[in-house]
Amino acid sequence: MTDWWLNELAYAGDEHLDPEYVGQYTRKAGYDPAEDVVTLKAHGLSPDSSLLDYGSGDGTFALAAAPHCHRVIAIDVSPAMCELLSQKAVAAGVRNIEVVNAGFLSYAHDGEPSDFAFTRNALHQLPDFWKALALERVFRALRPGGILLLRDLVFDFDARDARERIDAWMAGAVTDPAIGFTAQEFADHVQREFSTYSWVLEPMLERAGFEIIERHYRKSVYASYTCRRADR
Repeated sequence: MTDWWLNELAYAGDEHLDPEYVGQYTRKAGYDPAEDVVTLKAHGLSPDSSLLDYGSGDGTFALAAAPHCHRVIAIDVSPAMCELLSQKAVAAGVRNIEVVNAGFLSYAHDGEPSDFAFTRNALHQLPDFWKALALERVFRALRPGGILLLRDLVFDFDARDARERIDAWMAGAVTDPAIGFTAQEFADHVQREFSTYSWVLEPMLERAGFEIIERHYRKSVYASYTCRRADR
């Protein structure tokens, strides 16, 4: 039988596999994880909790969350990102982060289901067919009532408004690629990656078995969904 399962590494983006780029990613992304940690704590994250961080990247979120829970499993398809996170955890003396080189479709959860799952700007690397399978796998890795916090680039507008909304988004880009994302990088994202519409993603979440309990958007592009795993 032909093996039809997706090779996630081929969709990760060459930049995320490049050790030189990875080393600059923290400054370029400009991500402060404090708000996301507060959100998870408001939904019960505690020193007894386990947390899955899908697409953990350089570990900014995993390192911020680790002091507030029992165990973090940081999952990333990029060997360079995993190596950087491992180095940062050792340097910080953090011992409750387990780094796993895998993706949404290849991570095999072992042991008790997790209490929480988090992902930021990783799901859009998968086409919609595979997003649905990825969400199903996240669902099965969580306990009933477990919380998924999903942050990503999702287009919260109708297709007829796409040109106006994407142009407005690109107009807010930076000019220096060392400190942020340029208009050309935004254009590359739209052309080559797989951000979808909110009206596609939300039914996908619900069909996977998640209840959307909080939904926030910024600039009609930057999405945050807090979801609860239903008990099937």
